[in-house]
Amino acid sequence: MYSERVPVQLVTHPLVLDALVTLRDHRTTADHFRRAATRISVLLAAEALRHLPTRAVSVDTPLGPADGRQVGVDVVVVPVLRAGLGMLDAVLELVPGARVGHIGLQRDEITAVASQYYSKLPARLDSSYVVMIDPMLATGGSAVAALDLLARAGAQAVRIVCIVAAPEGVALVERRHPAVEIYTPVVDRSLNQQKFIVPGLGDFGDRLYGTV
Repeated sequence: MYSERVPVQLVTHPLVLDALVTLRDHRTTADHFRRAATRISVLLAAEALRHLPTRAVSVDTPLGPADGRQVGVDVVVVPVLRAGLGMLDAVLELVPGARVGHIGLQRDEITAVASQYYSKLPARLDSSYVVMIDPMLATGGSAVAALDLLARAGAQAVRIVCIVAAPEGVALVERRHPAVEIYTPVVDRSLNQQKFIVPGLGDFGDRLYGTV
């Protein structure tokens, strides 16, 4: 099991849990899967961004000036390809001005070891609030490889948003990147011999893109 020291933030909003059931159901078609993925991604990202720094501003409404607050920090969203792309548009709906990086990792079907095939990250990550999105935190190998890349690029404030996590993946992130918070609605039971999360929801990318 994962340690209680791990900064796992379980997001239990009723609408998150409702969308998760739709994603888990093997009868859900690709179009309904995409809609549920968008719904849950918006809600998870909103929770991960809850503590964004803000700054005071004043704007003129049609009836006069009004004080308010705006996001006061650069936000960078980094999907882990390919499945993370299924969450990207939802996050950008919340933060349309965010910059976007991409990390491509391929998991070996036999060893489950992740290898990098692409990386394109924005500059100045040291002063940015980075949200890494990847639907499934299984072994943690891909997540740690992506976090290593972000750390080498200077990122300091990083959050992971995932839809389903496994204890093994959470534990590995804890060991390698203990300061990174994980936002997810659920930590499932375990991994099977093929390193898929059980009960999980199957292969997220295949179900999202209809390549099952």
